[in-house]
Amino acid sequence: MTQTENSLRSWLALSHVNKLGPVRIHSLLEVFGTPTAIFDIGRQGWQEAGLSEKLMVNLSSPDWEKVDADLKWAEQENASIITLDDDRYPAMLKNITDAPPILYTLGQAEILKLPQLAIVGSRNPTLGGQEIAHDFAAYLSSMGMTVTSGMAMGIDAAAHQGALDTMQKGLNGHGFTVAVTGTGLDRVYPAKNREIAHKIAENGVLVSEYAPGIPPLPSNFPRRNRIISGLSMGVLVVEAALQSGSLITARLASEQGREVFAVPGSIHHPLAKGCHALIREGAKLVETAQHILEELGGFSSILSENGKQNHADHIKADSEQKLESNSLVNVDDEYQQVLKCIDFEPTSVDKVVERSGLTADAVCSMLLVLELQGYITALSGGYYCQGR
Repeated sequence: MTQTENSLRSWLALSHVNKLGPVRIHSLLEVFGTPTAIFDIGRQGWQEAGLSEKLMVNLSSPDWEKVDADLKWAEQENASIITLDDDRYPAMLKNITDAPPILYTLGQAEILKLPQLAIVGSRNPTLGGQEIAHDFAAYLSSMGMTVTSGMAMGIDAAAHQGALDTMQKGLNGHGFTVAVTGTGLDRVYPAKNREIAHKIAENGVLVSEYAPGIPPLPSNFPRRNRIISGLSMGVLVVEAALQSGSLITARLASEQGREVFAVPGSIHHPLAKGCHALIREGAKLVETAQHILEELGGFSSILSENGKQNHADHIKADSEQKLESNSLVNVDDEYQQVLKCIDFEPTSVDKVVERSGLTADAVCSMLLVLELQGYITALSGGYYCQGR
């Protein structure tokens, strides 16, 4: 058995010690250095360090059966166990005070180190809220941002789907998405999200601090929220009641030094009240996905540091190439003029009229033709975006 395997076994054993959470594990690591050293030093060393009798008893008898079960689970394709001292551990998450010592992943673990934005919100949103989450995720993903959420019903699922749709439609943006679960990765919760969970495992990554076999305990979900925010540069809240768990994620993000964004709504809408409360507390009010990228000023440089090209430039270049390609041979100059006035984010008819200088009747007629030919996509509320 290699030293690496020994080290991983020690990390797993430490994570399975009864009543030993991330904060206490960090404290032990500060004193002893590594999990292997913690177990090797034995009772005398523990006593000298002032550990309680109960903790020493628990440390004396690690649950090696659970360790072996974890290692067996990790033998499957695309499964990984990432420890705090692993190069694959995401740096942003590592910097929070209660970073999970172990991450179980299923999918492309390297995605965890890419720039991420969390999108969270109500489990019972309006159709409009779902569309906003989906469209924001699709646009941000097309610009190279990885979309992170908690795979709950409602806003979470819509955000994941928006990123996945970007990948499936072959845009230059990568379309990656990260789902942070409140269970072991050998099960899907809620069960209705089984299909999307499989898609994320294939095209993104599922991640959990909980070992395989851990059920969806109510206490798990507030705890996993710190990971959602900890992985991300910022958190966007779309529709949330005043008592929503999404507000927990947003406040954790604020404590972790992340940006917090909120989509406003009607003052009469109960699911807008949580977002309005966040805005009063200092969250950035956003009406378009572009507002988020403008606030995350270091986004492009962070992509470069990760060895990624600027996806925004790729999208722009792709748009220009499309306008010059043979695919537009049947579109005259006025249609090309209108197409150039439509962004990859939702663009209103009024904005197209303003940019093009054409009449509203002419623009509406041309938009219909461009939509039928697949150059643009019609969105709700009279908005359009470049065809995907």
